[in-house]
Amino acid sequence: MYGANTVCIVASSCPSAEPTHYTFSHLPDSAETAIISRMRIFIIGAKGQLGTALTRCLNTHTLTLRDLPELDMTDREALSAEIDTVQPDLLINAAAYTNVDGCAQNPQLAYRVNGLGPQNLALACAEHDIPLVHVSTNEVFPGRKAAGYDEWDTLEPVNPYGRSKVAGEHNVRALWRKHYIVRTAWLYAPGGRNFIHAILRFARERGAIRVVTDEIGNPTNVADLAAAIKLLMTTGQYGTYHFVNSGACSRWEFANEILRLADLENVLNEQILSSEFDRASTPPPLGALNNNVGAAIGIALRPWQVALADYFRAEALDS
Repeated sequence: MYGANTVCIVASSCPSAEPTHYTFSHLPDSAETAIISRMRIFIIGAKGQLGTALTRCLNTHTLTLRDLPELDMTDREALSAEIDTVQPDLLINAAAYTNVDGCAQNPQLAYRVNGLGPQNLALACAEHDIPLVHVSTNEVFPGRKAAGYDEWDTLEPVNPYGRSKVAGEHNVRALWRKHYIVRTAWLYAPGGRNFIHAILRFARERGAIRVVTDEIGNPTNVADLAAAIKLLMTTGQYGTYHFVNSGACSRWEFANEILRLADLENVLNEQILSSEFDRASTPPPLGALNNNVGAAIGIALRPWQVALADYFRAEALDS
C-alpha cells in the first residue's frame, strides 16, 4: 500500500513516440517540477542501457550526451573543459565498468573508471555548482542481510567491483554536497545482452537450464529506474537512494518467472548453488535493496513481477 503522496512507478513516465503507460496516484509538488521544468542535462554514459533509457525519458529537456570515446571521465581536464562549454543545470553519471569478473581480473581499471571517474565528476560539479546524480550498485554490501539492505547500512563490499563502487560513492559524498547517489540492482533493458535474453536463449536451444538459488536481489526494469531518477533529480533532497523494483527473489525464481511469461514452463529449471560456478568474482549472496528514503519523499517503484511482464509485452518476448 502506497501513501497518498507516493508516485508509484508502473511503467515509463518518459515521453516517446508511443503512448505512455505511466500512471500514478498523486504527484507531489517536487515531482511536478521535475516533469515540467526544462533543464540542460549532461548525461555521461549515454550509450549504455541506463543512459539510453534516460535519453528517452528526459527528451523534453536539452540534453548533452557523452560516452567513450568522445569523453573519458577519468580525464579531469577534458571533463572540466566540456562542462565549461555545456554549462549544464544537472549532470547524471550513468557510466561505470560493470563487468564484475573483469573488475576482479583488473581491479586497477575498475578503480580508475568507478572510483577516479566519479571523483573527477564531483570536483567538476562542485566547481560549477551543478547537482550530480551518481548511479551505484547493491554490490557495495556484503550480502549477509536476509531482510535486505537499507540506505544507511554499513558498506562492506566483497569483490573488486563492489570496492571500486564504494570508492566512487565515497568520493562523491566527500567532495560535493549536492549529490544524489542512486543504488540499483539486477538492471535489464531492451537488447540481447541481459539475464532475460540469456535464459530464453538457453531454454530454447537446450530445453533445460541451471540457475542459482543462493543469490538474491531485485530485478529492475531500466525504464522504471530512469523514471524514478527523473522524479528525484530536481527535488533538492540530496542523499542516498535505493531505486529497484519492489520485492526480491533468487536468480532461480527470476528465471522461473521469465520462463512462465515466455510460455516455456515445460523447460527444466534445475536449482544449483553459486559454488558450482567457477568465476573470477563472487556476488553478494543476499543483495536485495530496500527503498526507504525514496518512498519517504513519494517515489516508489512497482513490483518486479509487474515490471517484468510489462517488459515482455513491450519486447514481444513471449513469441
